[in-house]
Amino acid sequence: MDYALVTGASRGIGRAIAERLARDGYTVLINYQSNTSAAEATKEAIEVSGGKAELLPFDVSDGKAIETALTSWEEAHPGEHISVLVNNAGIRRDGLMVFMSEEDWHDVLRTTTEGFYYITHHLIGGMIRARKGRIVNITSISGVTGLPGQANYSAAKAALIGATKALSKEVAARKVTVNAVAPGFIATDMTADLDEAELKKTIPAGRFGQPEEVAALVGFLCSDEAAYITGQVINIAGGMG
Repeated sequence: MDYALVTGASRGIGRAIAERLARDGYTVLINYQSNTSAAEATKEAIEVSGGKAELLPFDVSDGKAIETALTSWEEAHPGEHISVLVNNAGIRRDGLMVFMSEEDWHDVLRTTTEGFYYITHHLIGGMIRARKGRIVNITSISGVTGLPGQANYSAAKAALIGATKALSKEVAARKVTVNAVAPGFIATDMTADLDEAELKKTIPAGRFGQPEEVAALVGFLCSDEAAYITGQVINIAGGMG
């Protein structure tokens, strides 16, 4: 059985990715931190469509919680391993640098970079031994170009891009691919507080993207057809970047 772990999968882009991978035949491990009802709704949607899913709650910024959750899962699934990892979880704490608190800086970077490290570090060995694996890191156009008011978010997502490129070179010979997807403005809860009408003027395509469009790209990168694509950062931003 092929397992795919999607972090931050209870809503938005993460949920769309989880549903897509389930349609592609993976048993999806739905990671979430505290929104149990949303995670259960994602699981139910997958199962109603004929897919398979399990809930796997943990805080992606807590190394001990990650180690406990993944070790417990492995003990409950002897002989199985997770062959697809989508590092999607992230938070925004926007603000101009001159007003940004130390907490907002560290929380945003910790969620993205430490989550990537702890989870990937735990799972990469199994992928290498199996000579089979797909890692897709959800970064952002903010990490590619930088956006005002997002110095913390841009820094975190740019770090993820650098890690993607480095790790891809370490594991390519073992048939493990590592890529990054950089969404622009996508219509989710995370962008609901933004001025969509004004921001559309900055997007060549003239609209916000949909989570399902990001999920389609991730689904392709996780497929056998994408076996020769690694170390890439693919913008999905309507022409931005």
